[in-house]
Amino acid sequence: MYYKIRLDDKVRVPPNRLGEKLEKVILDVLQEHLEGSIDKEIGIFICVTKVLGVGDGEIVPGDGGVYYDVRFEALVLRLALQEVMEGVVVETTSFGAFVSLGPIDAMLHVSQISDEYINFDEKNARLICQESKRFIGVGDSIRARVVTLSLNEREPRDSKIGLTMRQAGLGTALWLEEDMNLEKEKAKEKEKEPPSEKKERAPRKATKER
Repeated sequence: MYYKIRLDDKVRVPPNRLGEKLEKVILDVLQEHLEGSIDKEIGIFICVTKVLGVGDGEIVPGDGGVYYDVRFEALVLRLALQEVMEGVVVETTSFGAFVSLGPIDAMLHVSQISDEYINFDEKNARLICQESKRFIGVGDSIRARVVTLSLNEREPRDSKIGLTMRQAGLGTALWLEEDMNLEKEKAKEKEKEPPSEKKERAPRKATKER
């Protein structure tokens, strides 16, 4: 889930930028150092949006920069196991699809796409379900559930996020639309059915044995 949060940190303004507008420099420094990084407690930093306050600067002997206590606003993504996420397919391979969740990519393995056997159409970069002929291609929007989650703070690119679409309510935007239309058609057909006729049987009269 995405969160807009406020944080406090100490930011170093380099000596070559001390003559510029302070808030603009601090925003640039925060964006450069935080965006795309991972903190397991805070989340994945998508962007630093605003500097809310700047304290007094501190000089450290031997360092030409100035350190400021800063309060700022940022947008982060926090992932959790079993969370349903929406993303966009950015690459397909014979073993699955890579899905962009915004600041980070996740893996949708072929075994987690459908109960059907999956064929890889290399020419059109599509993963195709053998029976239903439903497919996944680059650029498709999908809804999937997080089933594996291993975030690497030092090397964000080495993080491993696994997805599944093998449950009701998950799939590509086209699949979900098809399922919704099918449910509507079933509901219409049910409304057309005549009400069941109840056959009432006359009560049997008890006979006395002589």
